[in-house]
Amino acid sequence: MKLVCSQSSLSSNLSLVSRAVSSRPSHPVLANVLLVADQEMQQIRLSAFDLSLGIQTSFPAEVEVGGKLTLPAKLLNDIVSRLPEGDITLDDGIDGEADPDTGYLMTLKCASGRYQVRGMGAEEFPELPVIEHGEVIHLPVESLIEGLRGTLFAASSDETKQVLTGVHLTIQPDGLEFAATDGHRLSVVQTINAEEIEESKPTKGKAKEGKQESPEQDVTIPAKALQELTKMLERQTGDTVAVQLDPSQVVFEWTDQRLTSRLLEGQYPNYRQLVPRQFTRQLTVERRLILGALERIAVLADQKNNIVKLSMDGVNEQLTLSVDAQDVGSGKETIPAQITGDDLDIAFNVKYLMEGLKVLTTSEVQLQLNTATSPAIATPLGGAKMTYLVMPVQIRS
Repeated sequence: MKLVCSQSSLSSNLSLVSRAVSSRPSHPVLANVLLVADQEMQQIRLSAFDLSLGIQTSFPAEVEVGGKLTLPAKLLNDIVSRLPEGDITLDDGIDGEADPDTGYLMTLKCASGRYQVRGMGAEEFPELPVIEHGEVIHLPVESLIEGLRGTLFAASSDETKQVLTGVHLTIQPDGLEFAATDGHRLSVVQTINAEEIEESKPTKGKAKEGKQESPEQDVTIPAKALQELTKMLERQTGDTVAVQLDPSQVVFEWTDQRLTSRLLEGQYPNYRQLVPRQFTRQLTVERRLILGALERIAVLADQKNNIVKLSMDGVNEQLTLSVDAQDVGSGKETIPAQITGDDLDIAFNVKYLMEGLKVLTTSEVQLQLNTATSPAIATPLGGAKMTYLVMPVQIRS
C-alpha cells in the first residue's frame, strides 16, 4: 500500500471514526481503525467498530498501490493530529495487502520527518453490519437533527435502565416522532410530513409505481450512537440520509459516510399515555427571562438539593422563582408572566427544567400544569412540535 493524502483530511476523518473505537476492546483489533486504500476510486476508507457502534468514512487520496491494514486508532490519531499541514505519504512497503512476515509496519512521511506505526492484519477486523433486504427510507437531514437535539438530552445515562438509554424513533406514513425519557422527564418531538419522507423498496422485475405507504415502524437506538450521528450530520452538506432497519440493526448512510448501530432490545414505555390531556393552569413566559433566572438560581440550588420553587401569581401576572439552600443561603427572582387558572406553588429539579427550556428555542414558552404533584408540560410557542414533560418534586414545609 502506498498513498498520499492531506494531513487535514486524514486527521479530521480519523477523529471522526475514532469515536466508534472501544475504550475496553474485547479483542486487540477493535482498538484499531481499518484503513483501506482504493486505487480504482482513488480514495481512502476508514472504519471503526466496537461491535455495537460502527462508523465508516472515505475521502480522496492519491493511491499509487492499493491495500488494507488496521492501525492503532489512538496512536495514529495522536500522531497525525500533531503533524504539520501539507501532504502525508503512507507506505507499508508492500505491493498490495500487508504481509504478516513484515509485521504490518506502516511508515508515515511528512515535510518534517517520518514515523512508523505497527498494525494488525485487516482480515481480523470484523465487517460492519450490512442490511441486504428491506426498504430504504430517505429522511431529511434537518428534521433528523431537530428531532435528536430535542430528545437526546432526556435519555437516561443509567446503563441499568437499558431501553431508556436510547431514543425511541417512530417512522410513520405522515412523519417522524422522537421520544426519550429517563423516568423523571420525557421529551417528544414530531417532525416532517409525508411529502418529505421518500421510500425506495427493492423491486423485482417491475419498477415501483407511485408512492406506497408502509406501516408504522418503531425502534430504540442507543443515545451514544445518535450523539455521534448528530455530530456527523451537522458537518455534512447533503439533504437526505438513507436509513435501513432490520430487527437488530440500523444503518444511516449519506455521501461518503456511514454509521451503523445495534438496536436496544425491550418494550419502550407507552409514553403517550403519560401526557395529560387537560390542564387547569397555564403560564406563558419569555424563555430568555426564565432561563436566565434559573441559571442564576441554580448556583444556590446546586449547593443543596437542586430544587427550585415556582410560585404563580395570577393577580400581578408574575412568576417567582426561589431557592432555599439551608445553611448556605437563599435566592429569589420575579419575572412577568401571563397566567390563567388559580395560583400554585410547584417545585422542580432545576437541572431538568433548564435542560428542557434550552432545547425549546422559541422566544416564548408555555407551561401547562394541574397540581403541585402532577406532571407539568412545557411547549414552544410557534416552533417545532415538541412536548417536554417534567415531574415535579414534593415541597417540604
